[in-house]
Amino acid sequence: MYKFITDNVVVFDVEWVPDPVSGRRIYKVPDTASDDEVLDVMWREGGAKQDDPRPYLKTVMCRVVSIAALVRKMVRGEVTLKLISLPGLDVSEQAEGEIIRQFLEAVGKQRAQIVGFNSSNADLPILYQRALANRVSAPTFCHRPDKPWDGVDYFNRYSDFSIDLKELVGGYGKAMPSLHELASSLGIPGKMGIDGADVIDLWRSGDIRKIVEYNQFDALSTYLVWLRTAYFSGMLKEDEFVQEEHTLETLLLQEIESGSEHLALFLDAWKALR
Repeated sequence: MYKFITDNVVVFDVEWVPDPVSGRRIYKVPDTASDDEVLDVMWREGGAKQDDPRPYLKTVMCRVVSIAALVRKMVRGEVTLKLISLPGLDVSEQAEGEIIRQFLEAVGKQRAQIVGFNSSNADLPILYQRALANRVSAPTFCHRPDKPWDGVDYFNRYSDFSIDLKELVGGYGKAMPSLHELASSLGIPGKMGIDGADVIDLWRSGDIRKIVEYNQFDALSTYLVWLRTAYFSGMLKEDEFVQEEHTLETLLLQEIESGSEHLALFLDAWKALR
């Protein structure tokens, strides 16, 4: 497992879609081609088949559209929890570079412990790749200590400041579960009517809010899986674990009352599974 939990923990999830601009450059598609035609080229070159017309594409061919995170802070022995999204639910769209810059800058400034699911192989690489593409500078996040044990290092694959739950408990090859499979097996809500393959259609139709809602669901599922690992490893005692779940439930109720009605779907599903 991991060796510690810091006072600042950010459990995050990133959503992305195929990027026609990158597709044009990589496959030298003429400017006269539409974005839809470029996407068709990208999927075809990515190995599209009759039963899989939209294969998973390398992150270098995609762009970030949303980041959602649960921010957990320990302040004078009390846990506070906040759900954040970039862009926010009330924002129709936000520049990709600004989404990435704000997230990395906030994490780096707080020197937070980051937790994701498949984050080492997907979420973090696409953030780095798209930060480069958008000329984003994130020196506080990128800072590395002179010695591995002498501070926060997000680029050390073996550092507990960056935890990938999929690598931690997932197994190998065909035994490797998806977030939906792992969460569902633990009595935690998995996919809520939408999956990653639907994000591109939501993006093309301009339904950014629905993407952010889906992104929040995945971040919440990831957070609950992380809580289980914290309890399993002894980082949280039983009464602390129960209180952590209660804190999350309280947060969800507050968010629902503030207008995030979609979170009622997650809360109801979670209650039904408990």
